[in-house]
Amino acid sequence: MAKVEIRGVWLPTTDSKVFNSRENIAQAMDFLAQTGFNVVFPVVWNKGATMYPSQLMHQTFNTEINPQFVGRDPLAEVVTEARRVGLKIIPWFEYGFASSYNLNGGQLLAKKPEWTARDSQGNLLKKNGFEWLNALDPEVQDFMLNIILEVVKNYDVDGIQGDDRLPAFPSEGGYDRETQERYRQQFGENPPKNFKDGRWLQWRADILTEFLARLYQEVKAINSNLLISITPNIHDWAYKEYLQDSPTWLKRGLVDMIHPQIYRRDFLSYKSIIDKLVNEQFTDNTLSKLAPGILMKIGSYRISSQHLLQAIEYNRDCGISGEVFFFYEGLREENNALAEVLRKGPYAQSAVFPSLLDLNQDRVSKKRSSIGQRLLRFLKNIV
Repeated sequence: MAKVEIRGVWLPTTDSKVFNSRENIAQAMDFLAQTGFNVVFPVVWNKGATMYPSQLMHQTFNTEINPQFVGRDPLAEVVTEARRVGLKIIPWFEYGFASSYNLNGGQLLAKKPEWTARDSQGNLLKKNGFEWLNALDPEVQDFMLNIILEVVKNYDVDGIQGDDRLPAFPSEGGYDRETQERYRQQFGENPPKNFKDGRWLQWRADILTEFLARLYQEVKAINSNLLISITPNIHDWAYKEYLQDSPTWLKRGLVDMIHPQIYRRDFLSYKSIIDKLVNEQFTDNTLSKLAPGILMKIGSYRISSQHLLQAIEYNRDCGISGEVFFFYEGLREENNALAEVLRKGPYAQSAVFPSLLDLNQDRVSKKRSSIGQRLLRFLKNIV
């Protein structure tokens, strides 16, 4: 019986040459399929621009596509080449509600200043270098939803993916005039200056959760088989810092797959977070949706072969059937060293990407399977 696992990798534009040509895209898809992967998450929205010709962006901002790709449609190229080798495609809306990075809001807020998010001092909301659209504004939410639906309606994809910026909003935000008035109407007082006040946190997080509920419903109305995949930061840091209420998302069934960004650079730190997620956040009915995000490469850092193998093995021991790696170029360094580790090890046998039914199976059967795997491993070690 074939394995059923999520084996994914992110395809960004930063520090990557995959999107530079159709040939590069084709080579990457061949390479990933040969390495045992079964799903790719190509970026389609970042830096205030799309990775495909967008009518919505043209109408709203007079900019049809990321200037680097004028005359091409990288998303269409990824879809064609991924389908050719049997890979699933789930476009990744990397910037989400972020407008720009160290550009004072960039082109989006230059043309739509009324969409600006504000901190408690009334300044443009900025956190970790990113400037933000007002994710609590219904008009901004409509725009973001329509960008996503444009992809779903026009491309042969298997789902869509949000991340630590979708749905998300820095907890320092929400102090624009309209949002404050909404809060006053409900509670009869101004929002607290303490942006981590409990009620104020929950009220804003609930607005984002309702956006996700609407997104889920509208995507499923187009095609009920499309998957809603989210890769948030780790709870509850993500809740306090970015209003991401992932336990509620899981409880309400608003995500089909979830990939918490467990970007730790040593195995013990990774293991401790997995233990917390499995024992505290995920239930019998939601563990099948979990495929952790693993940091493979960033800057000069690259995961060691030992850490890579330990993380995958521990995932399976815990009944977790899959992982997603950030990001592709880490597989290619040092003559494809990490790809070879996967090919000869945990990804040697091909795996089928899970169906919606698989993603909703209960944890009991998965635990039995993982217990059996641990027993076999123990017996092998003592023989």
